[in-house]
Amino acid sequence: MLNKVFARLRQTDWRIIMGVTITALWIIAGITYLRGGNFSQATIYDIPLQNIGSFLEGAFAPLAFLWLVIGLFIQQKELADNTEVLRQTSIQSEKQTQAIAATEMNARQETFFKISENVKRQLGGITGMLFISTMGATEGQIVAKEVIAEMWHLLARDDDQVFSREILLADDETFGGYQALFYKTEIRRRHTKNFIHTFDRLMVMAKNCDTHNGIIADSLAQTAHGLLYNRMREHRPDDLIVECAPIDTTDYEQVLEQTQT
Repeated sequence: MLNKVFARLRQTDWRIIMGVTITALWIIAGITYLRGGNFSQATIYDIPLQNIGSFLEGAFAPLAFLWLVIGLFIQQKELADNTEVLRQTSIQSEKQTQAIAATEMNARQETFFKISENVKRQLGGITGMLFISTMGATEGQIVAKEVIAEMWHLLARDDDQVFSREILLADDETFGGYQALFYKTEIRRRHTKNFIHTFDRLMVMAKNCDTHNGIIADSLAQTAHGLLYNRMREHRPDDLIVECAPIDTTDYEQVLEQTQT
């Protein structure tokens, strides 16, 4: 029992203990004062009422002031504690917000990488059709059918950039330059426009989930698809309009400029 009492006292604010002690001593001193002198022979009925009021006012005014000061100090401490609690709560809320934002960004990045694999395979198919239209049977079978068939097998085995690499390695002067290579015929124009349109949207997705100063978009631009895309945009005829989603390509155009030779 005594241990509980001492534990409770240790948890009590020292100002309250001091106030109770001073109050008790003050009351004891007051009682001692009243029991001495002429007060011991008088009764409360012998003293005028106004004198009793003045006595009580003078006797308890110091105690009232004491507890007022103690109350102010305790209130100040509680306000400080509440402020610290609010600060810690704000910090925790900020951390939770950052954690939620990071989780959301990670989810967006995971979604992007999953979608990008399918989009890259789609781009591989488009470049395959472009390759055939420039070097296949319609153009004198510049590349043997067996070689083209092997390239399609590589594409099927997840080498989605095989045709992009071959187009980049080809001597563009053989076809009259990159503009003729990509835009000479209506079929080539259609495949090229489809490639630009698809890669544009992929770059926008990369931009929206990139938190590392454009490193995702930068790495995408440095792939064979990115290099080929850059060539297509660089040599696009002025009168050619590529219909695609209304997007702002200003940010990653600077990234694509780094791939120019």
